[in-house]
Amino acid sequence: MRIGLATLRFRPEPEEALQAVLGAMRDAAAQGAKMICTAECYLPGLRGVGLEVAPPDAGFQSDAERRIRDAAATLGVGAVIGVERVEPGRLIASALVVGPDGALLGHQDKVQIDPDEEGTYVAAAGRNMFEVGGVRFGVAICHEGWRYPETVRWAAQRGAHIVFHPQFSPSGPPRQKAAWACAEGTMHEKAAICRAAENSIYFATVNYAIENPIAGTALIDPEGNVRAAHLAGTEYLLVADIDIAAATGLLARRFRSAA
Repeated sequence: MRIGLATLRFRPEPEEALQAVLGAMRDAAAQGAKMICTAECYLPGLRGVGLEVAPPDAGFQSDAERRIRDAAATLGVGAVIGVERVEPGRLIASALVVGPDGALLGHQDKVQIDPDEEGTYVAAAGRNMFEVGGVRFGVAICHEGWRYPETVRWAAQRGAHIVFHPQFSPSGPPRQKAAWACAEGTMHEKAAICRAAENSIYFATVNYAIENPIAGTALIDPEGNVRAAHLAGTEYLLVADIDIAAATGLLARRFRSAA
């Protein structure tokens, strides 16, 4: 399967952000991709990190979901879109998952929230598996994938070929060299390599378009090799192919729990 990882800049106006998502879906279709993924809570934007995000709006989120599903059906491109779910008295960071036929495959809510997010988002419960065109996948959102490897292994043990990882990672110091997981960098890009290699699956992580991000956008293969990456702070649709035959999940299946 060919996938697209959409590094998009934050847009304060939710409608403009939605148009950016729909545009990325069109670009992905033109390049033969069957799935696309955006950053964490891209619609309408991640709260609590210095972005001027519009107030929660359940009506906008519902309309955005409908329009994304319509676009998916028209273009033949499925999507994992970072969203928030607005419920009475609580706000949940989530990912909307739509099939290439426009079918709503469900949501994966963020279960392990960052301690700094407490008071903004509520930790959800439950993990889900999804499948498109014979490709099985899970979703781990930002902090979950960086700090809780169990969230990725859970999917790998249930047959995932790939885990999508919508995230937000802020700016850091300029890179000494344009390479993924440089020694002087933070643990985040190194963790992405581990999530793939320790489970024998693909790991696709997607950030916002941010200058000097501490973690960029990349596809890591089951051996821990960086198949494609975008490290700059510019908008870009990273398109790459995955080979599900290589995503055996072998190491995840061999794990022997002490429990």
